[in-house]
Amino acid sequence: MQFDVSSVRQQFPALAQQINDAPVYFFDGPGGAQVPASVLQAMTDYLGRYNANLGGSFFSSEVTVSLMAKARQSVQALLNAPSPDNIVFGPNMTSLTFQLSRAISRDWKQGDEVIVTSLDHYSNVSSWQQAADDKGVLVRQVRVNEADCTLDYEHFESLLNHKTRLVAVTYASNTTGSLVDIARIVKAAHSVGAQVYVDAVHYAPHKLVDVQALGCDFLACSAYKFFGPHVGIVYVAPQWLQTLKPYKVEPATDLGPGRFETGTQNFEGVAGVVAAIDYLAQWGDPQDSLRERLAASYTQYQSHEESLSQYFLNWVRKFSNVTLLGIEDDKRLAERTPTFALRIDNVPPSDIASHLGQQNMCVWNGYFYALGLCRQLGVLESGGVVRIGFMHYNTQAEIDRLFEALTPFLNPVSEQ
Repeated sequence: MQFDVSSVRQQFPALAQQINDAPVYFFDGPGGAQVPASVLQAMTDYLGRYNANLGGSFFSSEVTVSLMAKARQSVQALLNAPSPDNIVFGPNMTSLTFQLSRAISRDWKQGDEVIVTSLDHYSNVSSWQQAADDKGVLVRQVRVNEADCTLDYEHFESLLNHKTRLVAVTYASNTTGSLVDIARIVKAAHSVGAQVYVDAVHYAPHKLVDVQALGCDFLACSAYKFFGPHVGIVYVAPQWLQTLKPYKVEPATDLGPGRFETGTQNFEGVAGVVAAIDYLAQWGDPQDSLRERLAASYTQYQSHEESLSQYFLNWVRKFSNVTLLGIEDDKRLAERTPTFALRIDNVPPSDIASHLGQQNMCVWNGYFYALGLCRQLGVLESGGVVRIGFMHYNTQAEIDRLFEALTPFLNPVSEQ
């Protein structure tokens, strides 16, 4: 099937609403995507008809058991995991990462080292810093290349050594949209016996993950970034599924992914995860497998999003007082997501976001928990950046409207 943005937009109730008799514009996808009606319906149906816990000898509990199994299968397809048992659910990526960091770091010893990056959201930095502090382990942080906000691979390789126990790295920056060559990171890390923990939260809505191709040990993402509810997901590679020792309640299962799932899961959220992945796969051939349908759909999402990126960058180039932090070369659009960090000369990012908010345009300002990045770029103390992010439900007409709204702040290049 051919991707059609108008058909997509009709599936999202949020996009059709009006606030103060005016349309709304969601440019805040990096902070959380809007949700299609099919996801809302799946969650309502579960809560309204089958709400129960696992393990009961009655219909609603049996439905819940089946739902959890189907959800693991759906995420297995999304991430190309070897087995549904490699999929762990939790309240959010940050909580799961903190939790897993306890188990992963159990055997660390003084003199060991871990590597984090300045490109990452600090959920994938602070978790490891605190685990390292507990064990007397040294934390090293990889710089970014300031010219295009990409990871400095040479610096990474200079930090990596036989003492490195773990590398924590993002797949895509939630601030600048820069992608990371995870396969390269994994190959280097594994050569010295280090594990790799990947934050794919920002990557997953835009490009299809393949954990087997990457070879990573762990990969985390969040359903609310890919058009679903607030549910965290972590892939645990087969070799670690039973060998890690999680902190958990004593009677809880010690088999499979349930070892890492503390307490009762958000079953209605899990129902939404299944529906969100079905939504993502809708542009594939119905006769194909879920993974194949996802691959076909994502190809079309990427094409549309790259066209949005190019269109946005063409607008940015028209103004002399706008600075883009990140990749801006049209020939390198495949190396980024459609998420942009901007500064406008002499205008606080908070003023810009407030001005746009008054016109029902949703954008964020600040540092977005990417502390290392904003510190290195020297923008942390001056309010960070304005972040404008597009999803496959956004349009070029919305971008036109965005720049119309920004007119009071912009100086056209011709006025120089």
